[in-house]
Amino acid sequence: MHFSTVDYVIFVVLLVASAGIGLYYAFSGGCQRTTQEFLLADRSMRCLPVSLSLLATFQSAVAILGAPAEIYTHGTQYWFLGCSYFLGLLIPAHIFIPVFYRLHLSSTYQYLELRFSKSVRICGTVTFIFQMFFFHGFPLVNVYLNLFVITVTGFDLWGAVLAMGLVCTLYTALGGLKAVIWTDVFQTIVMFAGQLAVIIVGTHQAGGIAEVWKKAQNGSRISGLDLNPDPLERHTFWTLGVGGVFLMLALYGVNQAQVQRYLSSRTEKEAIMSCYVVFPCQQIVLTMGCLMGLVMYARYGEESPLDQGYVKSNDQMVLYFVMDVLQDLPGLPGLFVACLFSGALSTISSAFNSLATVTMEDLIKPHVSPMTEARATLLSKMLALGYGLVCLAMAYIASLMGSVLQAALSIFGMVGGPLLGLFCLGMFFPWANSTGALVGLLSGLVMAFWIGIGSFLSRMSASAPPVINATVIPDVGNMTTAVMTTLITSKPRPSGVQALYSLSYMWYSAHNSATVVVVGLLVSFLTGPSKEKDLNPGTIYPVLGNLLFFLPQRYREKLCCVTPLDDKPKVMDLQPYQMAQKESNGVAYTKEDDELREEEGEQKTAQPTCNLAHTVQETAL
Repeated sequence: MHFSTVDYVIFVVLLVASAGIGLYYAFSGGCQRTTQEFLLADRSMRCLPVSLSLLATFQSAVAILGAPAEIYTHGTQYWFLGCSYFLGLLIPAHIFIPVFYRLHLSSTYQYLELRFSKSVRICGTVTFIFQMFFFHGFPLVNVYLNLFVITVTGFDLWGAVLAMGLVCTLYTALGGLKAVIWTDVFQTIVMFAGQLAVIIVGTHQAGGIAEVWKKAQNGSRISGLDLNPDPLERHTFWTLGVGGVFLMLALYGVNQAQVQRYLSSRTEKEAIMSCYVVFPCQQIVLTMGCLMGLVMYARYGEESPLDQGYVKSNDQMVLYFVMDVLQDLPGLPGLFVACLFSGALSTISSAFNSLATVTMEDLIKPHVSPMTEARATLLSKMLALGYGLVCLAMAYIASLMGSVLQAALSIFGMVGGPLLGLFCLGMFFPWANSTGALVGLLSGLVMAFWIGIGSFLSRMSASAPPVINATVIPDVGNMTTAVMTTLITSKPRPSGVQALYSLSYMWYSAHNSATVVVVGLLVSFLTGPSKEKDLNPGTIYPVLGNLLFFLPQRYREKLCCVTPLDDKPKVMDLQPYQMAQKESNGVAYTKEDDELREEEGEQKTAQPTCNLAHTVQETAL
């Protein structure tokens, strides 16, 4: 089963179109001459493209492969993950987005300096880079290419890696965030088309949707509602519907790749609406993954290509199924390959762009003498280019690592929980101080890696040979999906440390974020809690004040900030922060800066300032 000429043409068209979009935005409009245009699309994006870009980042290539394999192997219980999407998007829409948008940030981690200190900001930034780069960039390139390119299509592995990596680096480095968002839109359409083609053709060949459903029922692949509260159970309604909320918050609430898209919106209202538009799209994507898995079962039943020895893993079985179903329809295999490459391109380009943003805004600008806007923009482009080239180099290293990749992808999701906990600690608990934040983040990371690595090693050291099946794990750093192994053995219920190692992966984010909050609060109270008068305006969301509405006003003022976010000005009074930023760059803060800030606050413009302190600095220069 190999590609025809038509399939190759469709695949090439995808790469050419993606590169063309990047070149178009590189030489149109403002020609990416400013950091605001390059990193935040001039804050001019509308709701629909932002929504589809958010979805594309979530819907990775491995997700397209992993969801059908999960349904084929374990049934439709995984579909209840969709229940977590509601709160997982509603909370970011009405809590995180208003706070970030009204502070006029460029990087999510600028919030950590406003709320805590510069050291907390740097630690958060470094943690994010570690998450996105080492456990997202290079494994993703290699995982699905090894699964797909070599075993099914006859592609040359490194030809495919170089083609995808260079095209992705090209349009990200030249076209900036606007090119990334619009290529995401195009690639999302391709992903939908590829999956839909497989489902329609496969359903027709299986005898219709009724026959597919009947065979799935007879094979016990239609799962009911499992209300077992045991957190050690891999998939139940509670692990998927409740634990999944924290995974979604880590992805759509505080992840730089997603927040950067919110901040590129024309208005706060459009940023909020983008979250609402993503919700039905995610449900459609999840349903399509489930349907593809059921169609696979209807075609093969219990005699899977894996059992027959045609493939070596469940993930390869999905690809085998696609080529098997579409082999007599020239062009459609190429469409599905384009679908997979679209998932990878959208995810990797988001990683490059967000990494360039946090490196520039959090690690370079605050610590480098004033630079011209042209120089800052050029440096941002070079950062995006550099991250792309390093990712290609790491892809080669990843190809030599074998099964370690699965461990790396599993660990990736664990870093999102501590980062979520850090932002929740700052936003919801006004007593937390910078010492508590630093100790809490460190404790959360230690806990995350302890559980994750301990779980991996305990499985590897199991005496009895286990039966290994693929398990889909939603990825929270930049909204992609990973594949890891789970052991199916008849063991007694674990206890003690082994019970912690056996915790369902769906609870990792909740457990690790809770660790950050609890430890952070304890250390804050021991070292002297923050006082409300010392906090920057707009950095606290009074969630506790809303929950304790029944208490008298004076008690709520003592417990937490009670000023509703809606009562605060659209442009926060960040004069102390602006003064510190400018003085660190050798520029005096003047009265004209206040006038500029007030003027920007009165304007309801489609292109609000990227960072007030940086804009003032550039005006002075």
